[in-house]
Amino acid sequence: MELNAKSIRPFIGSKDFEVSRSFYRDLGFTETVLSTQLSVFKTPSIAFYLQNAYMEEWIANTMVFVEVGNTQDYYDALAALNLPSKYEGVKLVPIRDNDWGRECFLHDPSGILWHFGEFYK
Repeated sequence: MELNAKSIRPFIGSKDFEVSRSFYRDLGFTETVLSTQLSVFKTPSIAFYLQNAYMEEWIANTMVFVEVGNTQDYYDALAALNLPSKYEGVKLVPIRDNDWGRECFLHDPSGILWHFGEFYK
């Protein structure tokens, strides 16, 4: 079966919806408010839905992987944003080399773990 899918947009939660909205705008996403409880955040190539919903077990186990062209360039851009100094709980983890590629990590204000990485060719 061929799905001809055009995109995938995960739904993620937030411990403090307003703080998370601000964080993702600072991260470079454009927000479109869909309701008082839901926004979609987009870049030209990816998107996700942010909900005003928090369940600790769900959030603690949420991870999102974003494939990037150059992990070092992406890490440098993330570091320049200085998000850990602006948002409590935010942590930027340096690049790790794996057998499949390279990645760095960013914990959002709610604890969601974002992976930014590239695959070896």
